[in-house]
Amino acid sequence: MAREHTFTGTRGDLAAREWPHDHPRYVVVLIHGYGEHLGRYEHVADALVRHGAAVYGVDHMGHGRSAGDRVLIEDFEDVVGDVHLVEERARADHPGVPVVVIGHSMGGMIAARYAQRYGSGLAALVLSGPVIGQWDVIPGLLALDEIPDIPIDPATLSRDLAVGAAYAADPLVWHGPFKRPTLEAFAATIEAIAKGGSLGDLPTLWVHGSDDALVPLAASRTGVEAIRGTALTERIYAGARHEVFNETNKDEVLADVTAFIDRSLHP
Repeated sequence: MAREHTFTGTRGDLAAREWPHDHPRYVVVLIHGYGEHLGRYEHVADALVRHGAAVYGVDHMGHGRSAGDRVLIEDFEDVVGDVHLVEERARADHPGVPVVVIGHSMGGMIAARYAQRYGSGLAALVLSGPVIGQWDVIPGLLALDEIPDIPIDPATLSRDLAVGAAYAADPLVWHGPFKRPTLEAFAATIEAIAKGGSLGDLPTLWVHGSDDALVPLAASRTGVEAIRGTALTERIYAGARHEVFNETNKDEVLADVTAFIDRSLHP
């Protein structure tokens, strides 16, 4: 069962969540995607706890139960800083326990940038459908005088249509348009990651759906290639859409993640 608390982040109060384990083999810092919140990851956290992890995370500024204008992020380096506060809390609770970072979509972008800044302290990194590389949606929207109010199509999330229905009905999910400063921050962070250098020997798992219409596989591949180090594993799931942790084969995906973590902890 998750525990919740609030702490002061770089731009205001943030809602944090912990799925405890009395004697964890490792700690996971879980990073959610754009417009959503950590509450959508209960089943992911539960699987990780059963595998031996204590799981920590935070609703980003302007997301979920955290403070701030909805989905407004002016600088993702601030979000990286917030995630680092979560990691410090996890390390204080579990001294000496290895830390794994898992990020999905925008969270994959944040995780990649996090690994460039703080990767020397990590045991492993998992990037799920990461927004890195060539995401043409961003320059396309920024070129417009007005950002159109076109919500994400829930059908693009998963072949399990119940996932999209729950997403569409979730009051903590943002269903409005992108905000221009957030898009500008996306563009700046994607560029920073491309220039930020290799992840070196950090064990990295990249998971992606082959039918991801929101963050196309080929676009992310350019970003992964720009930062890949010497220990990259990729798993591309045929027919899967954007949220591989919520896909019809989610058990296979989570098994691949936990097996990768085991290999990383015991090479």
